[in-house]
Amino acid sequence: MKRKFGINALYLKDCNDIESLALMKEAGFEAFFSESCDPKHVLELKNEAVRLGLDFEFIHSPFYWKTPEGRVIHVNTYWKQDLDYLPLFEKVKLSIDAAKEAEVKTIVHHVGGYWVPPQMNDLGISRFDAMVEYAVKRGVRVAFENLQHIGNISALLDRYENIPEVGFCYDCGHEHCYTETIPFLDLFGKRTFCTHLHDNWGRDKENPMKDADYHLLPFDGNIDYSVMMKKLDRYGYENSLMLECGPGAKYKDLSAPEFFALAYERVKRISES
Repeated sequence: MKRKFGINALYLKDCNDIESLALMKEAGFEAFFSESCDPKHVLELKNEAVRLGLDFEFIHSPFYWKTPEGRVIHVNTYWKQDLDYLPLFEKVKLSIDAAKEAEVKTIVHHVGGYWVPPQMNDLGISRFDAMVEYAVKRGVRVAFENLQHIGNISALLDRYENIPEVGFCYDCGHEHCYTETIPFLDLFGKRTFCTHLHDNWGRDKENPMKDADYHLLPFDGNIDYSVMMKKLDRYGYENSLMLECGPGAKYKDLSAPEFFALAYERVKRISES
């Protein structure tokens, strides 16, 4: 199946994220996503995308937020018995508003994080209910992304099974380094709205609690993409093969055009796996 190739809009060392769109287009990419939740900036990205003929596929909503006082609020606070979650929740709603105004179909949302997340509870579920209700009313889809655990994402995807605007964002790197024995595409393949593709070396054997989520370019780790591609075909996934990779330390000496050219070669190679 032919699919578009995409990559995240990046602030690279010699360009900002809006300027990066022309460079990714020149490299051959046809789609992208952004992590911005600022409606004005998202609209600027969309206008540039329209000019270039790029598909603005989704917004990755924030999964943590730093308050003006310097406090970091993580999505785990959704599950806690206080109101600390509210500043982050408002930013997620802002990303939904931005998607609506720029006619971006989907936001991606984390459901928790870290190796020991908070216990799920009715209060946290009610907060996700409110977020989903807000998105649906705004005509925006929500894709929940796999991270360290299957219980929380499974519970939410099961809860919203009959809401067509709620689906799955498949992150192959997270599956490989966090939950390599859990076949997420076999569980949620038919509900997959979008992908995050990158590479790593799997769970650290010497320190299993280490975060080995390195977001390398494909084929710089040891993920077998042929298995993933067979499953995406089997479950009828039609959207882009979307890289979630940045220059990082490994690629710091590459110019922006060089990085996009290498990234495009790698995602093309995935499609041929």
